[in-house]
Amino acid sequence: MVTDAPPSNTVLERLGEVIYRRRRPVLIGALVVLAGLSAIAAGALSSFVLNRWEAAGSESVAAQEVLREEFATGNSNLILLITAVDGHVDDPDVARSATAVADELAREDAVGDVWSYWSLGGDGTLRSDDGASALVLAHVTGDATEARAAIAEYIPDYTREDATVTVQVAGSEAASTQISAQATQDFVRAELIIIPLMLILLVFIYRRVSSALLTLGVGLFSVIATLAGLRALTAVVEIASFASNIVLVMGIGLGVDYSLFLISRFREALAHGATVRFALRETLNTAGRTVVFSGLTVAASVAVLLALPFPFLRSFAYAGVLTVLTAALGAIVILPAALAVLGERMARRGITVPAPRPIEQGRWYRLGQRVMRRPIVWGGAALLALLAVAAPALGVQIGVPDDRVLAQGSSVRATYDRLRTDFGTEANDALHVVATGDGVAQPESAEVEAYAAAMSRIAGIAQVNSAVGVFVDGTRVGDGDERLESGQSQRLEAIPVRADLDGDAARIVADVRSLEGPFEATLVGGYPAQLVDFRAALLERLPLIAGLILAVTFVLLFLLTGSLLIPLKATVLNLLSIGVMFGVLTAVFQNGLLADLIGFTPVGTLDPAFPILMFCVVYGLSMDYEVFMVSRIREEYERTGEADRAVLAGLQRSAPLITAAALTLAVSFGVYATGSVMYLQMIGIGVAVAIAIDATVIRGILVPAFMRLAGAANWWAPAFLVPVFRRFGLREESTAPAVG
Repeated sequence: MVTDAPPSNTVLERLGEVIYRRRRPVLIGALVVLAGLSAIAAGALSSFVLNRWEAAGSESVAAQEVLREEFATGNSNLILLITAVDGHVDDPDVARSATAVADELAREDAVGDVWSYWSLGGDGTLRSDDGASALVLAHVTGDATEARAAIAEYIPDYTREDATVTVQVAGSEAASTQISAQATQDFVRAELIIIPLMLILLVFIYRRVSSALLTLGVGLFSVIATLAGLRALTAVVEIASFASNIVLVMGIGLGVDYSLFLISRFREALAHGATVRFALRETLNTAGRTVVFSGLTVAASVAVLLALPFPFLRSFAYAGVLTVLTAALGAIVILPAALAVLGERMARRGITVPAPRPIEQGRWYRLGQRVMRRPIVWGGAALLALLAVAAPALGVQIGVPDDRVLAQGSSVRATYDRLRTDFGTEANDALHVVATGDGVAQPESAEVEAYAAAMSRIAGIAQVNSAVGVFVDGTRVGDGDERLESGQSQRLEAIPVRADLDGDAARIVADVRSLEGPFEATLVGGYPAQLVDFRAALLERLPLIAGLILAVTFVLLFLLTGSLLIPLKATVLNLLSIGVMFGVLTAVFQNGLLADLIGFTPVGTLDPAFPILMFCVVYGLSMDYEVFMVSRIREEYERTGEADRAVLAGLQRSAPLITAAALTLAVSFGVYATGSVMYLQMIGIGVAVAIAIDATVIRGILVPAFMRLAGAANWWAPAFLVPVFRRFGLREESTAPAVG
């Protein structure tokens, strides 16, 4: 029979003892806290903000400030495409109707500036190639949230048709407005799908509804607590609305992950004859310790996004860290209290209960044996297969996002499709060249003319507008535009050719910026320059992000294992998972594989922002599974001293749980592939594929193959690091049940 448990000797064991003794008050307190958090979280989504693709402190942002302060204008973030029902845009009736629409738009409170084909005397860059359509451009003021709120009202108001003209709405902020609205709809729909789907999967895994509800409850606690925490954070920092999508999928996924591991260990202890009290302490001292350590690695992986100077991506760091903390808190405090109340009932049938047959008969043990008999053959075949899937990533092309992130049914997307077809230039995406300085020495008109003429000769620039004239291919073709002069300040508009801007925006921006002019200094802004600056700042920080995440997780894994080789192996294999993910992203979202089936439009490039987010998330989750597997292997090795058997036993004990956890998490992310916004489709497919590959091929084949080849060297560390591990190591300390 089982004797009384020995005295508690670790923090987590003592926590288990306290929770066991006060299990009902803990559960009641948790329910009260959850009710309060739910009230706070209810208003979280409305407190989040929208962000623009811009790099703080960049030249384009500085140019935007000058445009706002000196010229009371900015990027044309709203476009009205006006098409003659019958005739030409120069017909008097069409001109009157179009001018009336432009004047109406100019009277809107949020609209700061309006100009059009008709107000500029027939500017050819604002007219379609067939002359049937022309543009009204406007700058809507305010930050991203304010501008898009206003534009959300303008889209239906200015989508109209009468006997003379039809009016359609487009623009960068209009596209972002519909992207955000669609992403919110996808979020709600995903929530309605993910929760019941997870419940079904968990019932299948546990074979018990009560255990499934308990596990799902931990995930929901994480989601609610994280949303409440993010709402509190909005008092001091901006939180992007897209962060809510990450909270849902990671909160449910990590809650399920951590609960699976703790419930499995609790059942295992009960099956070995432990009392409920001792099983709870044993669970927290072993699996609970691993959950805490795993949470640290995932949180550290996501937290490196704070090193990026973009509120948009920093929001994901806040959301990711809070999600990990709340999921771990629910798993090591609330879940153990529920386990203590349920007690022996948790030991009933379920796939995570240790089978009565010897461990050697387990399917993962037998797979590990086959792999370890021929590690080079198995490992080599798996490695070649994964490298083949990752190979497309070698051809990745980094680009900038546009309206094609939206599905084709969007009204803004439909308008942009017409702009791409009917207009050879992009007046709405003009480069704004703003003169800066103290204004004491103003250049002569001839000098400005020479500068504008030289700019118009840059490849990819169709036309340059200035206060001294309009220039095409170095020739003055029209009078100056008084809009481009304000007091002592001047600015120029460089209108790009659509095809050139799509193919080589960075080169065009660089050529304009490198052109010497007559002014003391110039700033080049405009939407293309903002995207180029954003991409450059993001890629500039990429080595720092990668270095931080590799260094932090390497150190943490050393503190878990006391080995240098295992962290190195984990780093290489995790990067392999990342490579597979990027290979799939490149093949699918850049090159268009399965585009019709998934429902998106490939543009031939990948936007770097979301893949960087996915890198951090996938790397953290891969390390999560590494921690769970290696901790069991290490435990077996310390108990038996047999390296090969430790790998096989650890594989058999952890792989079924890792596979079940990965299945639930992959399904959670995969739901987003059914959405209508390409960003979310990328996250859903990329992360789901990476998790599935990591939990099966990498954990089931490459890990045992590598550890077989390394042998005793798996646990080696130089002598000077051994005292460090003994002092700061975070090993599990398993205490066998006291049986008499």
